[in-house]
Amino acid sequence: MTYHLPAGKAAAGPYAVDITPERAGWGFSALKVLDLPPGGTHTFDAAGSEWIVLPLAGGCTVTVAEDTGEQTFELAGRPDVFSGVSDFVYVPRDAAATVISPGGGRFALTGARCERRLPARYGPAFDVPVELRGTGNCSRQVNNFGAAGVFECDRLIAVEVITPGGNWSSFPPHKHDEDRPGEESVLEEIYYFEFAAHDGTPGLGYQRVSPSGRGRGTDVLAEVRDGDVVLIPDGWHGPSMAVPGHHMYYLNVMAGPGAERAWLICDHPGHAWIRDTWPAQPVDPRLPLYTAHERSR
Repeated sequence: MTYHLPAGKAAAGPYAVDITPERAGWGFSALKVLDLPPGGTHTFDAAGSEWIVLPLAGGCTVTVAEDTGEQTFELAGRPDVFSGVSDFVYVPRDAAATVISPGGGRFALTGARCERRLPARYGPAFDVPVELRGTGNCSRQVNNFGAAGVFECDRLIAVEVITPGGNWSSFPPHKHDEDRPGEESVLEEIYYFEFAAHDGTPGLGYQRVSPSGRGRGTDVLAEVRDGDVVLIPDGWHGPSMAVPGHHMYYLNVMAGPGAERAWLICDHPGHAWIRDTWPAQPVDPRLPLYTAHERSR
């Protein structure tokens, strides 16, 4: 199994990235990335999965068709992932959704197989909690648009992480590949990467996943660039390293078999002490890159 998929290697049909549970060899998590030209349109069936349509660049309308009728949602989107939080749309299982982008853009479809059919909903950008996690060179920004306890889904958990150039995130290394109630949950995870260029030079970073002694023994040390994907069925994951001068973005998509939708992690015992150093250091002054828009009055 290849766990690092460079840009283009995960493409299929209309999608620049098309990770299904079947392709990943697991049970729940999915990710599709759709590029649309100006005026472009795309329709997909949710089938047995729930989805969040999240603009990465550009805006769109999303029409969700169910047996009870249709709803259309306008997404303002954003110029790119480094310039602002985006609004989004939840598409329930057993529905069909049509994405239309008058100006063109790139859109992530984050998905998870699920049982419950929840209502289609709009998620405004101003409701997205922007969290600063870690301090010093472990500082990063987390946009918790689809986090457990923030936005209701059946199984899907999805967040965005921005790591300033030169910083390490997903550190200390952590895992979620054991069912230990109240301490750790089993979650399959997808990382999708984008980078801020500098004077026309593309960015890059590095991703580490090391075996935890469970599951497939996943072992990855990858140089990652725009559009790359890393699959994490098990193992200690982190650090995610952004090279100096280039901010790193990654979209995390998670889901698992547990009855409770929860992100419960276990830190690597050899590196967990790093958290104890954070209170003595300031948060990287470059953060937040941006905050959520204020609610319109």
